[in-house]
Amino acid sequence: MATDEVVHGSGRNVLHCAPDGPPLDGERAALDLIGDAMGRDAQVVAVPVARVPEEFFRLRSGVAGAVMQKFVTYRVRLAIVGDVTRHLDDSTALRDFVHETNQGGHIWFLPDLDTLDEKLRAAG
Repeated sequence: MATDEVVHGSGRNVLHCAPDGPPLDGERAALDLIGDAMGRDAQVVAVPVARVPEEFFRLRSGVAGAVMQKFVTYRVRLAIVGDVTRHLDDSTALRDFVHETNQGGHIWFLPDLDTLDEKLRAAG
């Protein structure tokens, strides 16, 4: 996939972001994705882990919190899609954070798009 595209699945439009797009590195990047999603009538944004910079996974940096807060504020779901095992192995705090986040209905860290589809079906 060379560009972002909207895919309809499980009763929702999902903005599938291309892996080679701009990094999800702060509030401005979050707002850009949220605006794109809203403009395309997507309720969910799926960002490949390749677009998530290292500092996002260092909770002390505040990047993850700032990004996630924007998605929650604008009521657009965010899924970070891909393997984050390396980051989880490096941080117990991050591992706990991802576990708690995945229990909610708004921000998820998921291994693939099929799991996102299952999560959306279960969320109703």
